[in-house]
Amino acid sequence: MSIFSSDSRTTWAQAFISGIPYAAFSSMQVVEIGKGFVTLLLPARATWTGDTKRNLIHAGCLSVLADTACGLAVGSAMEEMEPFATLDLRMDYLRPPVANVNVTCRATCHRLSRSVAFVRGELFQLGQAEPVATVNATFMRGTASTRKAPPATQPTPAEAAAHLVSPTSLDTSHYIRSTPVDTPETPARTGGRSPYVDFLGIHQQAQVDAGPVFRLPFQRDLIGNPILPALHGGVLAGFGETAMILHLMDTVPGILDAPRSVDFAIAYMRSAKPVDTFAQCTTVRQGNRVALAQVSIWQDDPQRPVANARGHFLMPREEG
Repeated sequence: MSIFSSDSRTTWAQAFISGIPYAAFSSMQVVEIGKGFVTLLLPARATWTGDTKRNLIHAGCLSVLADTACGLAVGSAMEEMEPFATLDLRMDYLRPPVANVNVTCRATCHRLSRSVAFVRGELFQLGQAEPVATVNATFMRGTASTRKAPPATQPTPAEAAAHLVSPTSLDTSHYIRSTPVDTPETPARTGGRSPYVDFLGIHQQAQVDAGPVFRLPFQRDLIGNPILPALHGGVLAGFGETAMILHLMDTVPGILDAPRSVDFAIAYMRSAKPVDTFAQCTTVRQGNRVALAQVSIWQDDPQRPVANARGHFLMPREEG
């Protein structure tokens, strides 16, 4: 028997959001929820701006919203709550998202198999009838060992969410910066145009033969799973996408402005611990108008990435 009714889904979703430090910090709000679907709101904030010159939201903010909404859709589709984690997520950016305007994501879990959940969704901004982006994601459900017979008395949705740690009580004091202190680095070179990159605190380490290495310093507000704890998967996506843009700006000659995301896909290998995270990129294909890049994201060991991602980018160049 399902433990969810319409009201209890709302209670569970609100507890779920309030228990995720990044979602709570972002003031995300559940607008609507039902069996297998949710609409989640990300209120406008100057911090989310990715390009002040072009007045655009950073695409990584859309990824965080989409990942969170898709997770809520999976949870709302289940008969009994169990662990689940993002396997991969793909974003298609249909039109430029305007800065300082609310964004909503309506996500639907359209297939819930024994092992995997499949979700798709659309992201909208106030005043626009057409979506600014679409998302497709897959989630791994709890392993067989966690899918046990339900107890005689099922917990309420509020009790099922009670294991989530309050963002204010989460203790991360024992986690330390993992970067060697003698590693030369500078703040990411954005020309002061990207408040979101400044918020993430991304740094660029000294140029190496394979291209620059980027570092995302740990912040407790970036946590997405307070139980492990682990960084938010959407934050990893935003970091990876930023790293690819900075890599292209640093390595491709003749670029007039920051590349603009066309699409982005990320595959998660393992949970990202609450420590510093690193990324290094490769340009797979460089055309006149579009570049394809890929990025490896790791923490303790470059040979054991926590995620891999790739994306296409529009390259602003002089007409010649």
